[in-house]
Amino acid sequence: MTSEWALHRCLERIVALGDARLDSHAYRTGVLAQLHAVVGHDAWVWPLADPVTTVGIAPMAQGPFAGELPALISLRYRTPVNRWTSLPRNPSRAVSLKQATGDEPARSALWPLLSRFGVVDVLSVAFADRWGLWGWLELWRVQGQPDFSRAEAQVLQSMAAAIATGLRQCSAREFQRGAPDGPTPGHRQAVLVLADDLSIVSQTESAAPWLELLQRAPRPHQGVPAEVLNVAAQLLAVECGVDAHPARSRVHVGDGVWASLSAARMTTGVAGAPAPIAVTIQDALPSERIEVFERCFALSPRECQLLELAASGADTAALARAMAISRYTAQDVFKSLFAKCGVQSRGALLALALGPLA
Repeated sequence: MTSEWALHRCLERIVALGDARLDSHAYRTGVLAQLHAVVGHDAWVWPLADPVTTVGIAPMAQGPFAGELPALISLRYRTPVNRWTSLPRNPSRAVSLKQATGDEPARSALWPLLSRFGVVDVLSVAFADRWGLWGWLELWRVQGQPDFSRAEAQVLQSMAAAIATGLRQCSAREFQRGAPDGPTPGHRQAVLVLADDLSIVSQTESAAPWLELLQRAPRPHQGVPAEVLNVAAQLLAVECGVDAHPARSRVHVGDGVWASLSAARMTTGVAGAPAPIAVTIQDALPSERIEVFERCFALSPRECQLLELAASGADTAALARAMAISRYTAQDVFKSLFAKCGVQSRGALLALALGPLA
């Protein structure tokens, strides 16, 4: 049993990691080190998420599953048991696989694959707050280790709110980190064609630059960006009726630029086989960026309305009329926005929200 002092110290250190202005990779690495001291585990999977669509981005993982990664991702998206979109949120609650299935893990479609890796239990938690879902964590235990206890689940969920805040703040810093001073040239739209097993069938020539910008999957699937696998798997989940969120995600690729990925089923395929999946990758439009921006910086409904009106080109008088407020109140809302986003002018705010391609 972990002492109250140890739990309090662990939470303090996680909060401190959130205050350290780390990138999401360093932040997750630090949090995992703290969690391992209070909830032991043998392997783990931790993707971030598009806060609107809940589709996984920028995953981190450690375990024996690299060789079967496409199958693991596909099954995880199509398995309703302990799916991150169905886990309790606000507040988050950690749930083990054994607990969720009444000690019958074979009720999960993932179990044949998990048991082949020697997994005995999985503890899952979704990191969410009022502004969206920021990622989810799955801790694995293998043969020779006990199942996760309810007390250990309680420990993980006691840290969840602080971790959700930390992840959201990491995402906000992606808008601030490395942004260029002026407009940058856009990237060409790319299309990758995938089979239902998430293998790449073909791709456009313009896909090559995107493959360098997006996160590669581990060997032997390093030719496929992890974000492509996730967005295609979400389409399969939608088709199965497991989840209704769109097969779409937005991910920061550096220099203030965000990519937009979407998956759709093609209309024709090889005779006797399902039509393949087309994953489109392109620069995120300003309207796509601003939707994520508002959530990352925890903007209020009034702040969102003001930002969107300013992005449309409205001056102070026009946006004050549209919001039925005085010009002085509009200026006060701008000051609140500046403080939250770490800028000092309307131009700097719009450049941060809309990006270098606006």
